[in-house]
Amino acid sequence: MANVKFIVQPGGRIHGRIRVPGDKSISHRSIMLGAISEGTTTVTGFLEGADALATLQAFKDMGVQIEGPDKGNVTIHGVGLRGLKKPEKPMDMGNSGTSTRLLAGILAGQDFDCELVGDASLSKRPMKRVTDPLAMMGAKIETAEGGTLPMKICGHGQTLKAIDYVLPMASAQVKSCVLLAGLYAQGKTCAEEPAPTRDHTERMLNGFGYEVVSTRLDNSRTRACLQGGGSLKARHIDVPSDISSAAFFMVAAAVSEGSDLVIEHVGMNPTRTGVIDILKLMGANIVLENAHEVGGEPVADVHIRYAPLQGIEIPESLVPLAIDEFPVLFVAAASATGQTVLSGAEELRVKESDRIQVMADALQAVGIDAVPTPDGMVINGGQQSPQAAEIQSHHDHRISMAMTVAGLNAVSEVVIDDCANVNTSFPTFVSLMNEVGMQIESKQEA
Repeated sequence: MANVKFIVQPGGRIHGRIRVPGDKSISHRSIMLGAISEGTTTVTGFLEGADALATLQAFKDMGVQIEGPDKGNVTIHGVGLRGLKKPEKPMDMGNSGTSTRLLAGILAGQDFDCELVGDASLSKRPMKRVTDPLAMMGAKIETAEGGTLPMKICGHGQTLKAIDYVLPMASAQVKSCVLLAGLYAQGKTCAEEPAPTRDHTERMLNGFGYEVVSTRLDNSRTRACLQGGGSLKARHIDVPSDISSAAFFMVAAAVSEGSDLVIEHVGMNPTRTGVIDILKLMGANIVLENAHEVGGEPVADVHIRYAPLQGIEIPESLVPLAIDEFPVLFVAAASATGQTVLSGAEELRVKESDRIQVMADALQAVGIDAVPTPDGMVINGGQQSPQAAEIQSHHDHRISMAMTVAGLNAVSEVVIDDCANVNTSFPTFVSLMNEVGMQIESKQEA
């Protein structure tokens, strides 16, 4: 893959009215559940990024007829729970942890053997967190030493048994994997979490007519259960704009003086809005407008105007609700007056990169006082403007985009290396940022 650099010129006032691409989590699930439902599912607003396309290709490889994507429109001719076919070769998940972990749950219930592979980054990410509960259900799965890809899933018709699984960590991907395997299991499968995480899988299963019962056990723990052996009925899905993608624009507007931006049709799932809650605690001027619901998912327009930010101690209860947004929230903290402290976020160390260490290194490179801790970071913000630097993204799209936003308030040019990975989640990122007032050049090198 050719190296792509983002060259960011400082300054700019963020303004306008935009719509960011569709939600990646919902795009993945629309393909998965549409493929194993009965009937024809139509999707609008599908995210045409590399991650969601890896999911789409996997189901094509298993014999599902899928038309599109064409300008966000996809038609999926479902084959039912038992209609998938053995793929002819290993299925390449690219950089997508969501594709891999959720698909493992569905594949554990099939009667054929298959193999999942991925790129260099994905091949380092931990998979025991899904293979352990799947093994408890009776699945036969082999991974590389250390519990990483490649992952071989052996079908041969063994019947999965339902389990009541208590997750050791708050992870929507692990919860979803267990529930999707539960579709193929005998009995009632439950997944209990130590803290709430995104509930797109539960909402969408209910939308496809497959009942999932979700219960709040106490202030933190949640539990989701379903009975095996039912069926899913096809439906239409309108994918809201991705709040994780919108977060880069929220922070850009929050930290640049004179900014006034509206981001339309953003998914407001309560398990995903931690980024808004945290920015508001820091003093950001954010108003939600035009709130309504599409396909069981709440959406709203996010109107954000510049306001001075203050450093805060981030409540641990909000950490799982903003786990993907912390790279750009660190940038907000760098622009805030005073100290911001994040703890309870050790999950960030096993994302596409070690996002705690990589963001600390990147912020330090531009002159910000950022100190990594085992489970978070301490940032002393507002002391000086970021200085010129060349930043390494470590193959991580969210690092590339977060440090692009950091370039807004720099004293001179900031260069981010290895940004081809941004295509995994947000192919139009640079053009949309330039449209609202940033000055970014995307430069491809052989």
